[in-house]
Amino acid sequence: MIAAILFFPVAVCAQENPPEIIKAENYLRNLDTLKARFVQVDNSGGQMTGTFYLDRPGRLRFEYDQVEDFIVADGMLIYYYDAQLGEQSNAPIGQTLADFLLREDLYLNGTEIAVTDVYRDGGQISINLVQRADPDAGSLRLVFQEEPYSLKMWRVVDPQGFITKVYLEDIQTGIDLPRDLFAYIDPAHGSVPRYNE
Repeated sequence: MIAAILFFPVAVCAQENPPEIIKAENYLRNLDTLKARFVQVDNSGGQMTGTFYLDRPGRLRFEYDQVEDFIVADGMLIYYYDAQLGEQSNAPIGQTLADFLLREDLYLNGTEIAVTDVYRDGGQISINLVQRADPDAGSLRLVFQEEPYSLKMWRVVDPQGFITKVYLEDIQTGIDLPRDLFAYIDPAHGSVPRYNE
């Protein structure tokens, strides 16, 4: 279920939003670079760990500790490499969940995506999102820590009802990240990066 953390279709656009949504949007828009450890929990409770890198707009990377699989977005496409099969799949960023985090003009609520609830619990704010045209197709929940304000986790429910959670730890922001982190490099065919500009 590795690919489920980012390959849930989503589209977003602007409209009037409550203060909690505006604060979340401003936080995400103002992120330039980020590095964090993550814990991914799948629908059956299985856990994987790794490192998450972000370079907004357009670029991110997930590297796993337990497997050689990785996910990388290079500004145009997002790639998922399956080490067991030795194969990669890809999609335009705009057709995936990664779009909400990577686009420059980031909005969480609009004519295509609806915020179904916003609530506080234990110093955290949760924001739940669904597609307006098909709210039963799945959902995305973002959870922010209030003090200091930061993204702590997200939860994806896919169209089949399977849940994947990703928790972020040891977050660093505003750091220098090598450009090669955000290029697709085929592990089976050398070390030459493939860039999309």
